[in-house]
Amino acid sequence: MKDFSQSDQGVSQRQGTLVTRSVRLRNELVRVGLAECLCTYVMMVFGLGSVAQVVTGQGAFGHYISINLGFGLGVAMGIHVGGKVSGAHMNAAVSFAMCTYGRLVWKMLPVYVFSQLLGSFLAAGTVYAVYYEAIHDYCGGNLTVTGVKATAGIFATYPAPYLSLLGGFIDQVFGTAMLLLCLMALSDQKNKPAAASSEPAIVGVLVLLIGISLGSNSGYAINPTRDIGPRLFTAIAGWGPDVFRSGNGWWWVPIVAPTIGGVLGAGIYKLLVELHHPPVFETCTSVEKLEEETASLEKQNIDNDVCV
Repeated sequence: MKDFSQSDQGVSQRQGTLVTRSVRLRNELVRVGLAECLCTYVMMVFGLGSVAQVVTGQGAFGHYISINLGFGLGVAMGIHVGGKVSGAHMNAAVSFAMCTYGRLVWKMLPVYVFSQLLGSFLAAGTVYAVYYEAIHDYCGGNLTVTGVKATAGIFATYPAPYLSLLGGFIDQVFGTAMLLLCLMALSDQKNKPAAASSEPAIVGVLVLLIGISLGSNSGYAINPTRDIGPRLFTAIAGWGPDVFRSGNGWWWVPIVAPTIGGVLGAGIYKLLVELHHPPVFETCTSVEKLEEETASLEKQNIDNDVCV
């Protein structure tokens, strides 16, 4: 009886393996696209969900720091979801910078951008569905972009009343430059990279840090696809064309400025740090020389002890 059950279990496992193999996708573009879409979706659900909870709760269920934590931890979870498959960029500015500096082939850029857009759009729809009653209770069913009871800011970023387009453009260039500069440092194996197991948490802390220090001017989009995907959703879902008119036509700034800022930030790190790393053979020679000097010194100390 025991032998029969073991044999039956073995057959079942083999059948399961065959089914898994027949379902598994082998096309790299599809695998990368699905992973990038899902990790972006996860990041955006947690991020937008934290904004929705703070806005509709009117301070009872969190404050600005809650939004910073929501996006930071959401980024960390997104990296866990897709990091080993797509790299979990979750940001078109990151993907564009990686292509610019040869870390990603250009033919993959449309796949990443489309996947990120789709993930962000779907996340906005999900958060709207989850918080539908709370949003309509908060604004009385009047979906507006500006004003005391504005709710469009739950999904996309808008500038503070004092911020000019030029000021906002500089804000987004600088914020994204800091993001890419630090990401380049965290992945630089010849410097002080993040330990493999700590990468999601460290990148999440980086996004949290940017939100805490550079977020008040315009909501620190620092990500074209994070902003335009939910903005398109709100235009369709009832907020209308005002999502593109508000802030003196602000909508293009979170698309163009982060793209420029990402290239600048990554370039600054490469120019000032990465390009000046000594070649591997020089590093090995220096280590060997240090070891020889240490051995010689130890031998000298031993000889001195013998003489004494």
